[in-house]
Amino acid sequence: MFEHSERKAHSLILESNGSSVVDDKMLSRSQGSRSPGKPLEAQIIGSALDRSSDHVPRSRLKKDGGCNGHPSDMELMKERFAKLLLGEDMSGSGKGVSSALALSNAITNLAASVFGEQWRLEPMSAERKQRWRKEIDWLLSVTDHIVEFVPSQQVSKDGTNMEIMVTQQRKDLHMNIPALRKLDAMLIEYLDNFKDHNEFWYLSRDADESEKGNAQRKDDKWWLPTVKVPPNGLSEVSTKWLQYQKELVNQVLKAAMAINANILMEMEIPEAYIESLPKNGRASLGDSLYRSITVDVFDPEEFLSSIDLSTEHKILDLKNKIEASIIIWRRKMHNKDAKSPWGSAVSLEKREQFEERAETILLILKHRFPGIPQSALDISKIQDNKDVGYSILEGYSRILESLAFTVISRIEDVLYADSLARDPTLRESKRRPCLTNSETISGTVKALDPQEEIEKLNKMEAPASMTLSDFMGWHLDQDTEAKKKESSETLENLRELTSPTSHH
Repeated sequence: MFEHSERKAHSLILESNGSSVVDDKMLSRSQGSRSPGKPLEAQIIGSALDRSSDHVPRSRLKKDGGCNGHPSDMELMKERFAKLLLGEDMSGSGKGVSSALALSNAITNLAASVFGEQWRLEPMSAERKQRWRKEIDWLLSVTDHIVEFVPSQQVSKDGTNMEIMVTQQRKDLHMNIPALRKLDAMLIEYLDNFKDHNEFWYLSRDADESEKGNAQRKDDKWWLPTVKVPPNGLSEVSTKWLQYQKELVNQVLKAAMAINANILMEMEIPEAYIESLPKNGRASLGDSLYRSITVDVFDPEEFLSSIDLSTEHKILDLKNKIEASIIIWRRKMHNKDAKSPWGSAVSLEKREQFEERAETILLILKHRFPGIPQSALDISKIQDNKDVGYSILEGYSRILESLAFTVISRIEDVLYADSLARDPTLRESKRRPCLTNSETISGTVKALDPQEEIEKLNKMEAPASMTLSDFMGWHLDQDTEAKKKESSETLENLRELTSPTSHH
């Protein structure tokens, strides 16, 4: 979404095509919602949406009707929700997408226009922050009205206890929306922490090759500015601070990934996806991959090391094949009809074993390559999903996951420039952010748990809003406390040695 290497629902996103801000009128769209090759504002859709028309209805909320200068917040909000109600079909003919998909598109496109060019480690502008906070609040406000009935005790006037049914926000939304809002605020705060850095800077894309030196990018992200550090690299305290910031953002990434994975798991698998699958796991994986997974002694790390994962396309292709085979094996295990085309001679125990192995591979891939685009299964679920609550949770967690991955990538860029300054021979090394290695070791890999990851984030020692200066002071305080403790222990030992009682 924010880079080619980051997660995105391919048909749900509107790219900014190099512009710093996407036009407000084009924040959301769906397939076929406008004429090919013709921009939205050029189409005569109706006077209510044509701000250039002299016949625009005047707003009852302000004297000037909101037509002069920038539109009011009320008018912007009305336009956003009009698009959502129309399912992005401005003809009003009922050919639009579902409300759930329209909301997912709106969240995705809003994030693309606000965060799409977060190419540097620097705070967001006040204008972008305000726009993000305001417009994401509009979209999330829908969840306040998604409720469920729960039993509640009520005491009548005569003192009788009665059980009645009352409405409250749906449980999954009540738990996850506040958590996602917290992750959102943390990410923006982490970017604010870079306001006073002075040990690294950026060169423009059109800078001279000689000026870029060893730090010029060798990967496919040519549009990103080149990071420069002092000739001898960053100071030790700056390096530690960057590593610490990376750990914080990485924990946010894991929490967002966990929530997103849980929501996608809750979504139903569309029939169209199931019908498109081959009839068996071998056909889905191919002979080579199938033999590697179904051997007697299986090692997932050895399996992955034998496969070419050098490009994003190859990783995504493997992910698609693994997910498809898991669905096929699960359906076969739950299918009781021997005459079904899903039937097979492979035993139930073997099929269950193959599925577990495929699940392990999938988890390792998700941990090791968190920025990989969404799989065919995920995209199919998002497009077919009709649950508005799931749609909002999935979209919000996905864009936070993407932003966290972007920030980690930018930190990696600086650390990579620092390592090059210290050792130019590292120039050809591969760089890709991943989750902690301890969690991807064969035998210990496990699915991320949202509550567990958020609790870990809450237990991080230092406050989130810690700039480099704060970090230096924080470590100085820690060192001072350690020295005080060591000094007091030394004095205590000396007292014991010089005390008269110690000689008896």
